Amino acid sequence: MRVISLNLNGIRSAAKKGVYAWLASQDADVICLQELKAQVPDLSLEMLNPPGLHGYFHYAEKKGYSGVGLYSKQQPGQIIEGLGIPDIDAEGRYIEAVFGNLSVVSLYLPSGSSGEERQAAKFAFMERFLPRLEALAKSGREFILCGDWNIAHREIDLKNWKGNRKNSGFLPEERAWMSHLFERIGLVDVYRRLYPEHAGEAYTWWSNRGQAWAKNVGWRIDYQIATPGIAAQARAASVYKEQRFSDHAPLIVDYDYTL
Repeated sequence: MRVISLNLNGIRSAAKKGVYAWLASQDADVICLQELKAQVPDLSLEMLNPPGLHGYFHYAEKKGYSGVGLYSKQQPGQIIEGLGIPDIDAEGRYIEAVFGNLSVVSLYLPSGSSGEERQAAKFAFMERFLPRLEALAKSGREFILCGDWNIAHREIDLKNWKGNRKNSGFLPEERAWMSHLFERIGLVDVYRRLYPEHAGEAYTWWSNRGQAWAKNVGWRIDYQIATPGIAAQARAASVYKEQRFSDHAPLIVDYDYTL
């Protein structure tokens, strides 16, 4: 089973940059999308249901903002849109596809980089999302939570870690929250399980400022975080950088698992 996670930074923009031709070449079973920046009327038929795939979306109420989606080869038994928390769901940040005993989630955590108000919203999201993560870890089902978590967990996960210790995305509170997921709840950072020492090759996002992409001054903020059973079946992972569809790069993980 191949699972891809990609923040599109606008589905229409990524489409113009060739993302659908690339996705067709990947033969992925599930593709998780974040930051659609679109609503239903904005999407072409190809965007809604690419050939051979079923498309599902959770849009933000605000136009041109946020939103998540999923494509899957196999039709899920159930689709769950949102967390049932009105202010979070208004921003289109969670969609879950249920395939028997496995759920695959496309998740988009808020960014706090624009100022104190959005950082407070990010902390509020984290606080309210944590009990859901604890519950799913205890549910007896397998989960893969794909997406842009907007947090670099460890120093190895961004180039300029010393200069970002007081910046959103690498704050001590954010990093401690991620550690709690792995050390207390028992969830698994799939890429890090496979490649504990990868640094620059693991980055998934680069600022549009300066020469960040050219110099690989990046951050690893896109993850596939999974329950232990399915995480143990991950056999390979990679970040695709040969083409650019967004300021993020696709994170690809292959699992020894059949839907």
